[in-house]
Amino acid sequence: MAVEQQARGAAGTARRRSRRDEILEIAVGLFAARGYHGVSMDDIGAAAGVTGPALYHHFAGKEAMLAAALIPVSEGLLAGGRERAADHPDDPRGSLESLIDFHVEFALANPAVIALHLHELDRLPDEPRRRIRRLQRMYVEEWVAVLTALHPGLPDGAARVLAHAAFGLMNSTPFLGGEVDRRRRAELLRGATLAALLAPTDPPDTPHAP
Repeated sequence: MAVEQQARGAAGTARRRSRRDEILEIAVGLFAARGYHGVSMDDIGAAAGVTGPALYHHFAGKEAMLAAALIPVSEGLLAGGRERAADHPDDPRGSLESLIDFHVEFALANPAVIALHLHELDRLPDEPRRRIRRLQRMYVEEWVAVLTALHPGLPDGAARVLAHAAFGLMNSTPFLGGEVDRRRRAELLRGATLAALLAPTDPPDTPHAP
């Protein structure tokens, strides 16, 4: 019951959700809590209060639910990342701060979806999995462009290392407890990520042979 309530409350209330949206949110919450293979269509139907035929009216099966949860998220991250990266065309630090704010808000609002990305993406068939991976790579490149502008001379490969390290920080939300309130968690995640990405990136001097 707690999982169902968490899943129902995960989305914002800015628009009226369809029944399909509600079922998908419940499925995401269950997948994140129990693992993909630990949840059956019957489990999802019971949590959503719908019968099997009604459930299959909305989704062909669990794979379709997983794809429906993950593909729009990757598309939204790319679109939002492009917008934030362009917020300050002559100020790479401003663009970086905007990207960090955007991703931290996403991570705090969607811990269950992040857990699915981390642990269940390989459950998808080849085509949707490749599509999501491509969208993810394109999103990373938005960060790479900002980081190489911020740190002149930084190779793209090194910038990708930094970007993925930053995602590791920000995408820690599925593992954070409730002892720190949401506003403070956002502040801590933003501050830690910004500090990591602003740190000097020059390689250490190579020691001279004696």
